[in-house]
Amino acid sequence: MSPGKSKRVVGIVGLGIMGGAFARNLVKAGWRVVGYDISPARRRELAKAGVEIAKDATALAVQVPAIITSLPKPQALHDTAKAIAAAKLPPRVVIEASTFTIEDKLKAERTLRAAGHVLLDCPVSGTGSQAAKGDLVIYASGDSKAIARLKPLFAGFSRKTYDVGAFGNGSRMKYVANLLVAINNVASAEAMVLGMKAGLDPKKIFEMVSSGAGNSRVFELRAPMMVENNYRNATMKCGVWQKDMDVIGDFARKLRVPTPLFSATLPVYAAALKRGHANDDTAAVCAVLEAKAGVRRRRR
Repeated sequence: MSPGKSKRVVGIVGLGIMGGAFARNLVKAGWRVVGYDISPARRRELAKAGVEIAKDATALAVQVPAIITSLPKPQALHDTAKAIAAAKLPPRVVIEASTFTIEDKLKAERTLRAAGHVLLDCPVSGTGSQAAKGDLVIYASGDSKAIARLKPLFAGFSRKTYDVGAFGNGSRMKYVANLLVAINNVASAEAMVLGMKAGLDPKKIFEMVSSGAGNSRVFELRAPMMVENNYRNATMKCGVWQKDMDVIGDFARKLRVPTPLFSATLPVYAAALKRGHANDDTAAVCAVLEAKAGVRRRRR
């Protein structure tokens, strides 16, 4: 089921920020990539990058032994799983790379398993800008033999793959990682705003923090947007991130784990949506905190 050297072909359903980056990097790595997205603009964009565009998920699944799904909503996953299952194809491996609840992934897993296919739970850690560079970590879970066979594929769009065990452990690990991302992003904005309100140059704040003990990968990735006061080139849209926040919050509540710092970020992200940043990068929380602090800058 894994593409060998003579069959380096893969399908990708969902060609958004992440899926599109997967596709571009795999094309560059020499893979034949067959893709599908409901957006005509995305299809046109990725066709120019060398991706063969299928008319729908079923037509895509007919052509490839392994399929990556990178989708914005659980319903899109369920619809894709049903389409593949209904096509009565030989066994396929579906690599689910989105951030959804484990319950939603298990529902898709049952649908595909009943049709003879394998679903792997493989969320990725990294932003859209990291995805573009192949600087991603994959938290793979499920069938360990399938994961091992797919390592060459994973290597085509990531820097590291972990087999974290039973199906669902990939998502559990992703929730832990994203909880830290949520906190560090708002913390980065808070620090930037404190410095700017104190009269410091935002470029200097970035330079000094990124070379000191307070630095983080999130600060390195998001603070440059905060410096420029420009959040339009989104690596993770606020509107999509809200889905991830809801998933993490529900997961922590079910386990009865207190999350005081994560919970403190919730109103900040909610305010970003209310202020019209749904399609902007999550670094736009800096603009929210600037407004609260009375910092005035010209938006670029």
